[in-house]
Amino acid sequence: MQRPPNGTLTPAYGRDYKSRKEVIEDWERDKDFVLNTQQGRSILINRQAYPAGSKVTFRFCKLGKTFIHVV
Repeated sequence: MQRPPNGTLTPAYGRDYKSRKEVIEDWERDKDFVLNTQQGRSILINRQAYPAGSKVTFRFCKLGKTFIHVV
């Protein structure tokens, strides 16, 4: 089984979301997100990088809120 990337995802290309629902809708539409790693790197990523059952942490609402979503 592929190991999922570790880090927090934020919207790419200046997008922002006001609700979890908006984040999940774009995630399922395969929109790009930025993976912010613990090493301080930023990587453009989409849902193909995460196998089913993975936990993904999203940051939204001007980066002020977070939640964990199981894909």
